[in-house]
Amino acid sequence: MVALQQILRHKTRAVSVGGVLVGGDAPVIVQSMTNTDTEDAAATANQIKELYHAGSEIVRITVNTEAAARAVPDIKNLLLKDNIRVPLAGCFHYNGHMLLTEYPECAEALDKYRINPGNVGFGKKRDNQFAMMIEAAIRHNRPVRIGVNWGSLDQKMLAALMDENGKSADPKSASEVMREALVRSALDSAKEAEEIGLGGDKIILSAKVSRVQDLIAVYRELAQRSDYPLHLGLTEAGMGRKGIAASAAALSVLLQEGIGDTIRVSLTPRPGESRTEEVLACQDILQSMGLRFFAPQISACPGCGRTTSTVFQELAQEIENFIRAEMPQWKSAYPGVESLNIAVMGCIVNGPGESKHADIGISLPGTGEAPVAPVFIDGKKAHTLRGKNIAQDFQKILLDYIAARFGNAAPHSAARHG
Repeated sequence: MVALQQILRHKTRAVSVGGVLVGGDAPVIVQSMTNTDTEDAAATANQIKELYHAGSEIVRITVNTEAAARAVPDIKNLLLKDNIRVPLAGCFHYNGHMLLTEYPECAEALDKYRINPGNVGFGKKRDNQFAMMIEAAIRHNRPVRIGVNWGSLDQKMLAALMDENGKSADPKSASEVMREALVRSALDSAKEAEEIGLGGDKIILSAKVSRVQDLIAVYRELAQRSDYPLHLGLTEAGMGRKGIAASAAALSVLLQEGIGDTIRVSLTPRPGESRTEEVLACQDILQSMGLRFFAPQISACPGCGRTTSTVFQELAQEIENFIRAEMPQWKSAYPGVESLNIAVMGCIVNGPGESKHADIGISLPGTGEAPVAPVFIDGKKAHTLRGKNIAQDFQKILLDYIAARFGNAAPHSAARHG
């Protein structure tokens, strides 16, 4: 696992979003976004709670209508009733200047405003409406994320850059010009916001695209040309495995270079799928790189002809599900438990060695071998499990180990967790 100190973070300003620090020396923050109708305060609050409990540290909601703006304070109050104080970011397009001005309770309830400079107005209206949104942020002492997106890029700027490029003796590709337009739109808008009066410590930038190489190139430029905190994420990453793979490919390169202060994996959820998948994907990326730890990490072999039994697969799945369910309570009861490494191996080839490297591990017997499974704790063989209850016995040993190492409570009893 990559040590935290081996990745030197690009130095950025620190911005407070509802008490959560973004940039500076703060860890990389996990963000998500609701897909409920914001006008339905109860449904939106419930999804925010779900995302928060999964580990989202900032949650963005769409504020697109007057009814949605009126619902925002109600959403905030529903969260506060359950003592949930996750920062809320309002996502505005086209009419944000009006909503933030005419609904001050909405502006006050939100902890951050997301402004897309390509969607704040066109022609002569653009500068005035952008200024109105920045002035709202100043009045309410709120930070903004200036979020450029290649699907809604300022066409006037892009056309001007294309014309300029066409006259060049050494013209760039259309893709390169588009990247420069994204970078320049973000930086020019940030400069404009500061000229209006918004502090530089109130600005976060993003420039989202849907292709991996474009995203890497754009953020390298932003990091080189500014010290604003950067929010990373592929826009429209896709569904399931494809979306996670593409996001991990892009974000990991940038994070390894020390670029990025907040991240989101913008997954298209499958019908009926929980929105929390995007939160877990962010956590897995950060934890796999050793940048942050959210839950004990389980190493499990992929299986082969030596492991036609499903015992180790079922055990690995059972432990992962158990840890996810218990982590909200463990965070307070067992500080540091998120750094635990667990190995669940399927046979004797690599199993004992991997188990010794983990904090606690089990090497299951594999196919055709005697049902005997050694358990290693802190690099030493501590138990040998036999029989049909290996899974249950290992789970009890794991619980006792966690309690003994990370808590002051007495070890869990077999009766309680049997």
